[in-house]
Amino acid sequence: ASGGIGQPLSLLLKLSPLISELSLYDIQHTKGVGADLSHIETRAKVKAYVGKEELANALKGMDLVVIPAGIPRKPGMTRDDLFNTNATIVADLVTACAKNCPRAIIAIIANPVNSTVVIASEILKAHNVYDEKRIVGVTTLDVVRAATFVAENKGLDPTKVNIPIIGGHSGNTIIPLLSQASPPVTFSQQDLDSLTNRIQNGGTEVVNAKAGAGSATLSMAHAGARFSFSVLEALNGKEGVVECGYIASKGDFSYFATPLLFGRNGVEKSMGFGKLTDYEKTLVEKAKKELNGNIEAGLTFAKQYLSKSK
Repeated sequence: ASGGIGQPLSLLLKLSPLISELSLYDIQHTKGVGADLSHIETRAKVKAYVGKEELANALKGMDLVVIPAGIPRKPGMTRDDLFNTNATIVADLVTACAKNCPRAIIAIIANPVNSTVVIASEILKAHNVYDEKRIVGVTTLDVVRAATFVAENKGLDPTKVNIPIIGGHSGNTIIPLLSQASPPVTFSQQDLDSLTNRIQNGGTEVVNAKAGAGSATLSMAHAGARFSFSVLEALNGKEGVVECGYIASKGDFSYFATPLLFGRNGVEKSMGFGKLTDYEKTLVEKAKKELNGNIEAGLTFAKQYLSKSK
């Protein structure tokens, strides 16, 4: 909660009437962030926890756990360069979730999402509390970027634009289905190529623009809040709540992002991805090797982590 995404995300969550208790956790500085947020005149009660010895208390009774922990990217780094550090952090946090809030929905923001969701799932399985409806990788930032870039390209209101994103959450694995844009719009091949490329590399655009001072923390906080609000509305009984997310899947990929229908128990079902154009089919083919490699890396790490912790 004290990091580059954690602080702005905590602020956005504090502002929401959907939240009755906001539990903040980090390894440092959480008490200050908590004190600051607690003065805001909204419903959510803020509780701040710092250090591993307070983690269990931070998690008890939670309905939704959002994990943006880890180190951010610097210029020249890929999301995979974060792997070992972030994988261990996620594994430790999800182990604590398995013990203290096994029924919570867990939303993973920590990169590389294509692998960290796999690691989290394997840990929940090892503790016999795995429920595929309750563990999701947050790919909302790709959806947010796609809406913004397409709206700019077509002169539309970005709040009215929706582009489904399938695949994963890094580089070539991010597959925007521009043919299914709402409202319906058509693109030249040149626009298709440039928009797809910009959506896939939006994170790198921000990392480079910040020149070593961070990654996409503010837009990610917005995307994380949007995802969280959707999940909470669905838990409260709102029907027809759809957000894209990365979950366990059947078929060519054992994990895959699609539009998901949320309900009172988390993910009700994947909405699938309809009919793909030939261009989109080639994007899926291009993603195969990288995405399957990311999934495999997650499985390998989880196996090593679990064998050490026995």
